[in-house]
Amino acid sequence: MGSTELKKIDINKVRSDFPILKREVNGKPLVYLDNGATTQKPKQVIDAIIHYYEEMNSNVHRGVHYLSQISTDAFEVTRRKVKEFINAEHEHEVIITKGTTESINIIASCYGRAFIGKDDEIIISAMEHHSNIVPWQMLCDEKGCKLRIIPMTAEGDLDVETYKTLFSERTKLVSFTYVSNALGTINPVKEMIAIAHQHEVPVLLDGAQAVQHLKVDVQELNVDFFAFSGHKMYGPTGVGVLYGKENFLNNMPPYQGGGDMIKEVTLEKTTYNELPFKFEAGTPNIEAGIALANAIDYINELGLEAIKRHEDELLAYAIQELSKVKSIRFIGTAKEKSSVISFLIDGTHPYDIGVILDKLGIAVRTGHHCAQPVMDQFGIPGTVRASLAVYNTKEDVDVLVAGLNRAADMLL
Repeated sequence: MGSTELKKIDINKVRSDFPILKREVNGKPLVYLDNGATTQKPKQVIDAIIHYYEEMNSNVHRGVHYLSQISTDAFEVTRRKVKEFINAEHEHEVIITKGTTESINIIASCYGRAFIGKDDEIIISAMEHHSNIVPWQMLCDEKGCKLRIIPMTAEGDLDVETYKTLFSERTKLVSFTYVSNALGTINPVKEMIAIAHQHEVPVLLDGAQAVQHLKVDVQELNVDFFAFSGHKMYGPTGVGVLYGKENFLNNMPPYQGGGDMIKEVTLEKTTYNELPFKFEAGTPNIEAGIALANAIDYINELGLEAIKRHEDELLAYAIQELSKVKSIRFIGTAKEKSSVISFLIDGTHPYDIGVILDKLGIAVRTGHHCAQPVMDQFGIPGTVRASLAVYNTKEDVDVLVAGLNRAADMLL
């Protein structure tokens, strides 16, 4: 066994790294179970942001003075760490963006502009977050192309056999999520990517709910584009990543025009910069970009295998204990799941459950989770979603179960 397999999460040490977990909400200790929306930040990440503003604040990639140079160096450290974290072949295949949403929009805009035309087809799935639906609908409205949808089973799995039948000579791109934000389903992404490549169709993978839970190797997956956000992996908001294979990125037009994405500008013509800067117009969210490296370090220090084992044990315990709650109904019961439990208490509205839990200091998400087509398939307006992270405990689950029993007693 490798040393990473032998690691065990020291939950008390981990929890001590997150200052916000010490606070109270409505006079109760905070139980934070909304990690699918955003994770809390360890002190190492918070300190990196403070350090940037106190010691380094300057624009990047443009100055010869000392502060600009050290800021640029720190920003580029993040790119190198992202490359290693997802095992990209080249640093310049790592584009720093605002987050998963912008990363997907870059592909919809730039790849779509260059390679997708009238009556062409894009395959997405029925379980996508709105950020992996709406950009393609906008492209279809603009270009006259069409969406084809991978259906979903009643358990919340993608129907891979039907997926195989969706390809045609008009298929230009496949885009789907690694892990469902609404159901927690882990999709068979390697198999699905291979199927697309049999038809010589590139694949964009939404990894927003994956990189904080699962080891991702973009070369092993052979995925063409991969998108994720910093704020869901213990990093800052407003920063994320678009990975793309070099040949695709080189052949795509830029997303935005402005500073840093140019090589030479005259009033008649502009020559674009090389990768990765071609897709990084304007001043980035510098402090967030720098602090993302600290979030990656934090995950690496704990070890993704140890994180996954801790979260899998917690997920199994949570499903076991929640099953005892009166009138509970789980939404999404796929065999392969990651850290998300969506449910209803029959006879109640998710919003009412969420409000009562909040009064008890318990933070969950209620609603459609930016996945309205998923809710439509199940014939419901939304769910209560409890999503887990490395700092959550069985005690958190016990508090949630007690809170749900109390809510059920009040509302039923």
